[in-house]
This record gives sequence, C-alpha cells and structure tokens, in this order.
Amino acid sequence: MELELHGKVAMVTGGSRGLGKQIAGALAREGCAVSICARNKEQLAATVKGFSALGYHVHGVEADVTQEADANRFYQETLQSLGHPGILVNNVGGRRGSVVFEETSLDQFRAGLEVNLISAIRLVALVMPHMKQEGWGRIINISSIYGREYGGSIDYMTAKAALIAFSKHLALQTARHGVLVNCVAPGSIDFPGSTWDRFQHTQPPEVVSEFIARNLPMGRFGWPDPIGEMVAFLASDRANLITGACINVDGGQSRSLF
Repeated sequence: MELELHGKVAMVTGGSRGLGKQIAGALAREGCAVSICARNKEQLAATVKGFSALGYHVHGVEADVTQEADANRFYQETLQSLGHPGILVNNVGGRRGSVVFEETSLDQFRAGLEVNLISAIRLVALVMPHMKQEGWGRIINISSIYGREYGGSIDYMTAKAALIAFSKHLALQTARHGVLVNCVAPGSIDFPGSTWDRFQHTQPPEVVSEFIARNLPMGRFGWPDPIGEMVAFLASDRANLITGACINVDGGQSRSLF
C-alpha cells in the first residue's frame, strides 16, 4: 500500500534499536525524512549509517528525552536538519520499579513516569503549535497492553495507562485542527537486548516455555516489524478517520475486551 508519506518529517524517540529502529525504518521506507534520538552515541551512529546505506534520509541526535534540555535540543536539531516535524512517535519507555508496590521507591515511580509519560508530553508540547498551524499532524505514542490491563511493574503499568489517557484527551482537542493522536500497544515483543530477550536467556527453559504456553496464543514472542507497519499506517492519510484510538499489536496476548 502506498502511504503517500514522501516529504514528511518524522521524529522518533529511542530510534537506534528495537521497536524505535523498526518504526524509523518503516517511516523512512515510505519516504519520510526521519530524525531519531538515543542515549548511546555508538549505537546511534551505527543505526544512522545502516539506514543511509539503504538510501534512507535519517538524522541522529544523541539525547535523553527525560531531560528537558536534551528534548529541546532533539527538536531544534530536527528543525535545523530536516524541517518542521509533521509526525512524532514517542517510543521511549521502560520499567523502573518492581511488580511489588513496597519494593518500588517514590524515586522509581517518578523515573517511570518521566520516561513513559512526561517525556512524551514534553515533545508533544514542542511540535503541536506548528502541526495545528499547518492543519496536519500525527502523534503516535507507544504504550503497552500493560497500559490497558494488569501486567508489568507497578510504575510501568501506571505510566502506560496514563499515556493512553493523555492521548485520548489530546486527540479530542486536536481533531478539528487535523492533528490525529493515537496509541499503539505492543505485547511481548522480542528483539536483541529487549526485556523478553533477557528473560529467555536468564530463565530456565521450562519457565520460558510455561510463559509462552500461558500468555502467547501464537506460541511465540512478537517481533518488531508489525509495530513499525502499524505506526507508518497511522502516520498516513490512509488512517485519517482514526484518532483517540489505542491499537493492540500483540498476537492475541491481551485478555481485555476493551
């Protein structure tokens, strides 16, 4: 399907590996100029080099978007190198605390909210004025099925649920301006260095097999490609009646009806 994204500028946080890299590649393949950020300078450079070898127009910025100065610099460097972003994908996230409330400090809660929620809000505030002025924009926030139902650490579940709520609220405010806001909620996605990659390498085989049998109807962990394809679709005018939605990409893993 031709998504007609040629000439659009996209920002993707955490774009040097895993889901972020897959999302950046899917957008670049469709003709977007993509600005990615990451904290690891070497990984970032390698990813940009790999994309360039494919003929993609990708710019890399070493930045930690949980830090206000870094988020601002990511945005400003994107403007200077590529132009105003019409697409923002907030992909950065991760757990900071424990499944158990008493084992999760207030500082860990704050860190979990910062990486999964506040960093997204911060970047939305930067890109929104120009999107509204142009009458076109796409904001896609990567949440989790554990923002829709029980699972994960307590700080992660809380923050991802809040990200979905923020996205819904924002979507209803910005729809009349042509700015569409959606969430994608991945299930247990496996890629090198992921939580589920570590799980499979650190747990006994019988534990891994039991987790798969109990939780994954397809009999295997998910993979990044469908996440990238879903984000690219939501970024396009092919999805121009979809806003305020949270779309699971989980191989049937989630149990909730809603």
